[in-house]
Amino acid sequence: MRKQRTLREPIKAAGIGLHTGKKVEIQLDPADVNHGVVFYRADKNIYIEAKSENVVDTTLATTLGKNSVVIKTVEHLLSALYGLHVDNVLVTVWGDEVPIMDGSSAPWVYLIKTAGIIEQDAYKKEIIIKKPVKIKEDGKFVALLPSRNFEIHYSIHFDNTFIGKQKIALVINEHTFVKEISKARTFGFVKDIEYLQAHNLALGGSLDNAIVVDEYGIVNEDPLRYEDEFVRHKVLDAIGDLSIIGYDIKAKYLAYKSGHDLNRKLILKLLEDKDAFEVVGNPYREKLVGSFVWSAFEGEK
Repeated sequence: MRKQRTLREPIKAAGIGLHTGKKVEIQLDPADVNHGVVFYRADKNIYIEAKSENVVDTTLATTLGKNSVVIKTVEHLLSALYGLHVDNVLVTVWGDEVPIMDGSSAPWVYLIKTAGIIEQDAYKKEIIIKKPVKIKEDGKFVALLPSRNFEIHYSIHFDNTFIGKQKIALVINEHTFVKEISKARTFGFVKDIEYLQAHNLALGGSLDNAIVVDEYGIVNEDPLRYEDEFVRHKVLDAIGDLSIIGYDIKAKYLAYKSGHDLNRKLILKLLEDKDAFEVVGNPYREKLVGSFVWSAFEGEK
């Protein structure tokens, strides 16, 4: 079990919203222990905590909202905060969408590391999965299983000859997140652009912030950052979505063709079943509980 962490210095940035196409400014400020990740819509004077009950839309992104005020496309920033173990931060946004930056979490990683991270005088609570929680829907699958670590096993299958089938399995920690996941960009298909923009989606999308794919390959001049960048970006999204649980996660996350909506449903199903998890906050108690859970999972006495 580790200590909670926050930023050493504030961070300021600006960019374009992926779906709104509007310029937006954002600032990340250090926060006290147990504050969590809280968004503040400065133009509406409303605070929105990054919690499961505040997820109000999952159409091609994760949107938080409260009292009809929303902040869209939060998952890439949340993924970076979770991946770097930044637990307490106030995110002020002048607008209704987090800027897309380059379509990955890499710019956020750079800004956070530049600002610096400091340890705080309180332990970060962990959520330990005690029994499997699963959802199957429309040929898609997602689950959380007991594990000593936070593992992600992800498979995708697109009806596109260039992407096709891809899979990856990783234990997620700060090193693997930065090296293996953070640079993976969001992606879309040429055939879908007209439809999306007609429905006021992807209005800010460009070759500067997304991989665009046709039937022959990628349209972008820049090469892929990873050979399997598409499945790695799905992992990036999943980390951001799952971080809304609010604790360090000890579980094996399995996914096949999952997305933001199925991730939201999985979190809700988990939190509704009090026998499926235990939250621990004392480092000595965690050692005992973790040992018990793992022994029970392996069928030991």
